[in-house]
Amino acid sequence: MSKPSLPQGTRDFSAEVVRKRNYIFNTIRSIFELYGFQPLETPAMENLETLMGKYGEEGDKLIFKILNNGLSDSKNIDKAKAAFENVLLGKNDKNLTERALRYDLTIPFARYVAMNYSLLPMPFKRYQIQPVWRADRPQRGRYREFYQCDADVVGSKSLLNEVELTNIYASAFEKLNIPVEIRINSRKVLAALAEICGGADKMLDITIAIDKLDKIGIEKVKEELQQRGLNAEQISTIEQYLNIAGSNEEKIEALSKLIGDNETGKAGLNEINYLLSNSRLTSATSQIVTDFTLARGLNYYTGIIFEIKAIGANMGSIGGGGRYDDLTGLFGVPNVPGVGISFGVDRIYDVMEELNLFPSDVHTGTQVLFFNLGEAESNAAFQLAQQLRSKGIRSELFHENSKFDKQFKYAEKKVIPYIVILGSKELEEKKVNIKNLSTGEQQTISFDELLNFGF
Repeated sequence: MSKPSLPQGTRDFSAEVVRKRNYIFNTIRSIFELYGFQPLETPAMENLETLMGKYGEEGDKLIFKILNNGLSDSKNIDKAKAAFENVLLGKNDKNLTERALRYDLTIPFARYVAMNYSLLPMPFKRYQIQPVWRADRPQRGRYREFYQCDADVVGSKSLLNEVELTNIYASAFEKLNIPVEIRINSRKVLAALAEICGGADKMLDITIAIDKLDKIGIEKVKEELQQRGLNAEQISTIEQYLNIAGSNEEKIEALSKLIGDNETGKAGLNEINYLLSNSRLTSATSQIVTDFTLARGLNYYTGIIFEIKAIGANMGSIGGGGRYDDLTGLFGVPNVPGVGISFGVDRIYDVMEELNLFPSDVHTGTQVLFFNLGEAESNAAFQLAQQLRSKGIRSELFHENSKFDKQFKYAEKKVIPYIVILGSKELEEKKVNIKNLSTGEQQTISFDELLNFGF
């Protein structure tokens, strides 16, 4: 019999890891709620037509499709064979697959809004924390099953939403104690660059190339732009653009000179100035950085875009998002503007491990372990444990009367901070011995004192 294994790109999470992940989720969730966002959950699978064609050609290839039921039924075999041949030719066939695992949370959210538009309060502010699946090649920080953690506002064009989302980022990372740069740009600025370099039809070519700047460097970006049909003058303009540096004010001044009177570019700069002027971050751990090299590859962004970089950590972006003006139009409900952000929980976890940022008590599950020292003693211990549980103190009674060493090891493996020993002598005196395993301090106290002990 072969050893049990996991599908590539998936993971088991031990109690210790789950507690750390829940610490991140609960921290972010509390900030979302603070800003008036409501929770939403959507199914793990969507109709295939909901997802296909929404993520570009490369994204479509990474969608996990689900085979229909009953394909082995004799009446379906010929249909299934023909459908499989269609799939090999690059065509989807409903006789083989009609559903798929969700690729992200944004498209299911857009589908939900389109289906429920008349019932929702506008603007509609939702957050969503659920797993998604991608048939990607697994590597560090990239998995086939992972959680996304999104917040979106739809039904409003107000830049106040971008200001609030900036502050949500700052508040969440301050609570998590991660120092970050909140990098911002506007797709309107990138659109202006495309207009200056030969027309709006160059926008996609330029953003795809710029999006690779961190990975391949300026010279390779120039090579790619040349391959995409841009001439030397246009590439020189883009190089000037990418070399803009300095403080936020200096960058904006340099860009203003480069774009001149281009109306699209001026609109983008106005958005960036509004965000810088109104966000007024109170967090000492966050700073807003204008980054004109920020492109974000997804085509549906139309205004301000965000990317979060952890300071002092060896990690790519740990969050991102932006303004989109017609996502629900994909589902027959046009002209519903929106803006959203996402937290990269798996990467945030890795950063917090790297920088040793998890609080010491995040591991604590059970707070008190009662040793089992016999039938009468364990009955009394169980009653005390129940009383502690009624006060919200997480308590356990060891499952059998065993050697002290075995019960100690159980407490150590579960990182239980306190043990309570209740033997026959203690039972007679209605007292217990309580020991703090981290300090080694031990004391004898009464039952009543135990129930009011400061765990």
